[in-house]
Amino acid sequence: MMEKRIIFSEKENINIDTWSQLAEKCSRIDPELYDKYEVKRGLRDISGRGVLAGLTEIGEVHSYIIDENEMIPVPGRLLYRGIDIVDLVDGFINEKRFGFEETCFLLLFGKLPNRNELEEFENTMGRYRNLPEEFIRDMIMTFPSKDIMNVLSRSVLTLYSYDDSADDYSVKNVLRQCLQMIAYFPLLAVYGYQALQHYHGSNSLIIHRPRTDLSTAENFLHMLRPDSSYTHLEAALLDLALVLHAEHGGGNNSTFVTHVATSSGTDTYSVMAAALGCLKGPRHGGANIKVVKMLENIKEEVKDWNDEEEISGYLNKILNKQAFDKSGLIYGVGHAVYSISDPRAVIFKSYVEKLAKAKGFEEEFNLYSKIEKLAPEVIAKSRKMYKGVSINVDFYSGFVYKMLNIPMELYTPIFAIARIVGWSAHRIEEIVNEGKIIRPAYKSIAPRREYLPIEDR
Repeated sequence: MMEKRIIFSEKENINIDTWSQLAEKCSRIDPELYDKYEVKRGLRDISGRGVLAGLTEIGEVHSYIIDENEMIPVPGRLLYRGIDIVDLVDGFINEKRFGFEETCFLLLFGKLPNRNELEEFENTMGRYRNLPEEFIRDMIMTFPSKDIMNVLSRSVLTLYSYDDSADDYSVKNVLRQCLQMIAYFPLLAVYGYQALQHYHGSNSLIIHRPRTDLSTAENFLHMLRPDSSYTHLEAALLDLALVLHAEHGGGNNSTFVTHVATSSGTDTYSVMAAALGCLKGPRHGGANIKVVKMLENIKEEVKDWNDEEEISGYLNKILNKQAFDKSGLIYGVGHAVYSISDPRAVIFKSYVEKLAKAKGFEEEFNLYSKIEKLAPEVIAKSRKMYKGVSINVDFYSGFVYKMLNIPMELYTPIFAIARIVGWSAHRIEEIVNEGKIIRPAYKSIAPRREYLPIEDR
């Protein structure tokens, strides 16, 4: 395959170096000015609470109570359409069913489906797992990318050209588009990975067609693995991961962008591409990759995985920018909203332990557990905290994918496969309520200057 690269000349590189310095200098703002003008950076106040920007009935993130005007942290809760995520998960697991399709129905249509409704929905989604043959060949195989999130974004924008009603803004048409993309995302991710492995990794190209009789989690493993084999426990854990990632209220970065883009009146494909661009970032969906890489580094540097003092010492080095990627972040620990606990991580942990025992990863699971206990203590000792800190869902999700032998390139795309459901529900909610275009205020602090003729500069 012909290599396609953008090449800059030496002179152009020198220009870019100079211009980048100018761009950085004129872009820097004194941090004290944010306090002076009471700017809610990241649309959050100092306690971590988000600035109220909208209303939703889709998802609720609950992390504190107000008692006599005092904010008191409580164990985190996550509700989908008013149903506690704990109850939702317990429901389908106790009935020995996969839950992602049921969760899709709940988030999109506001109620739990009965048996007939669920079967009809599953059949519909199965029929939608059918990308055009020329799309797979021309879009995914001809232009493989080293980043599968970019494959998803590019593919979503290209699907616009295949849709005769791409700009139809009616709820009926937008729902059809969203259902198709929920069905398409696992295919786009897996096919994108297979193309990457073939063209950039010199591996055999093995393509399995999706099956209409399998759940989303089962289909993903069926299409990904050369022999299409998987255990029920493996599929159940991936299904659980999809359920826990499907929605997280309207205020998370990618879902908020879904509202922002939808409020402009643009098409569904452009909205989902914008959301994907946000999810790709390591501060959002890409965090689970950072957790796995950080743990690999800790495993190499910490000699005794049972020595809590040694583990704490190395975590302190990470926090002080002396180890790992020197960012000063302990990945997977802390959340913009949760303080005492992230309910998704709590649910995940008990099932992760089962998988670890089945896969022979008990020693590594114990190391994760120790870091879960020690990291908040290390952070509390060296950082001024306005709220508590605990692990988040990213802490264990990457570990699960590793145990499932899912390649790291697909970790964040799996998040997208799940979160497209929440994005779809929020897009429809924004359309139905027809609010104003979302446009927050920014205050200019630039000094006034006079225009100078070019000869006088």
